[in-house]
Amino acid sequence: MPSPDVLRDLAVAGRSLERDEATRHAGAGAHDPTATPYRVLEELLGDLGLTEGSHLLDVGCGAGRVLAYFVGAALPGRVTGVELDRALATEAAAWSARYPNARVVAGSALDLPLAGYTHVYLFNPFDTPVLEAFLDRLEREASAPVTLVHMSDNGEWPAYLGRGGWTVLREGSFELSGEDGDCPQHFTVRRFNPA
Repeated sequence: MPSPDVLRDLAVAGRSLERDEATRHAGAGAHDPTATPYRVLEELLGDLGLTEGSHLLDVGCGAGRVLAYFVGAALPGRVTGVELDRALATEAAAWSARYPNARVVAGSALDLPLAGYTHVYLFNPFDTPVLEAFLDRLEREASAPVTLVHMSDNGEWPAYLGRGGWTVLREGSFELSGEDGDCPQHFTVRRFNPA
């Protein structure tokens, strides 16, 4: 019997969006693709105050679990996933093409123009140096406030130290099942105000 998460994947995407594979892009600082459980997405994204004008960016979207949650929950606005692994990006783009408010970009989040995004979701997509470069770019390009949800077990919080314009809105942790039992994942919801 498929898990509740896979059943939700099937209902929206017609396939499981979970992947148990190593990244092919570790040399570029990418981490293994990991699908966020729906219960976590409900907690983190369901209460962000999204509107019709919102545009959520899922950095390191993998096969597209965040996109599936977004369209399945009928959240307002648009969602874009960016994925460095072309095979995963192609898969996510294939099933999500039927949803007009979802799209997928194959490539690096460091090459994507960021000015139009109102919300960003990161589930530990890359190493700290890449995170710092991404935050630098987001700060340069943002013309309006941006809400960033970051979940990680790697302790990337120092990447945010000393950065002006950031406010912590909420933080906590989730226990997720992993290969070695429960794995605590810390999350922080931050807002960057470029003013």
